[in-house]
Amino acid sequence: MKRLLAFAAGVLMLVSCSETFDAGRLLQGGMIAAQAMSLSDEQVQAYVHQYVTQLDAQSKVLPETNAYTKRLRTLTKGLTSVDGIPLNFKVYQENQVNAFACADGSVRVYTGIMDVMSDNELLGVIGHEIGHVAMKHTKKEMRNSLLTSAALEGIASTSQTAATLTDSQLGAIGNAILNARYSRKQESEADDYGYAFLKSVGKNPWGMAMSFEKLQKVAGGSGAQASAAQKLFSSHPDTETRIQRMAERATAEGYKRPAK
Repeated sequence: MKRLLAFAAGVLMLVSCSETFDAGRLLQGGMIAAQAMSLSDEQVQAYVHQYVTQLDAQSKVLPETNAYTKRLRTLTKGLTSVDGIPLNFKVYQENQVNAFACADGSVRVYTGIMDVMSDNELLGVIGHEIGHVAMKHTKKEMRNSLLTSAALEGIASTSQTAATLTDSQLGAIGNAILNARYSRKQESEADDYGYAFLKSVGKNPWGMAMSFEKLQKVAGGSGAQASAAQKLFSSHPDTETRIQRMAERATAEGYKRPAK
């Protein structure tokens, strides 16, 4: 409640310095803020599902008969839910080194990352992304996104130009999903989840460390994949530390590093 009152005071202070403002848009911004603070998990999942449905329609989703999809189905066989949320997996034909999981259980993997990673490394990445869902990090990002959207609505009430950038809630949700910035603690929690995930499916947990190493290697190259990997690294800080932590843990637990 204190956070919401502080937000409202800030918006009022902002518009008081302007000659004119749209009270309706200002009220709408405050309403969005209030809704974001009180969103249930079910509501978050429903909003995210609307965005993922739109993204699927706009992307090239590979069919079940495609070799990439068959590979993903084999790797994720038996993975049906996390934290009570049903999981669904799809492959996007896109030369980006990327994968993400959403609060509604949707997991999307790009062909670009499948091209450069072994099965074990890819599973490590998938486990890490699912970890963000299991730890409710994605839901927190969604709420933060709506609060940000509300703040921009308040500013937009003084400027029609800014309003065109903030009218689409689906766009705000998409930015939260595709450009999520997790804290070091959240990334460490997701790393640990991915590590345990690999062990739970009978895979060598070295896959976590090796997936980060592979991303580093790709990011150091050139071309579209390197650019995508560099963008991914910008949202995943302290990569060297994370590699070392996962490698030391696997070694301490008696796992041998695979040849590749």
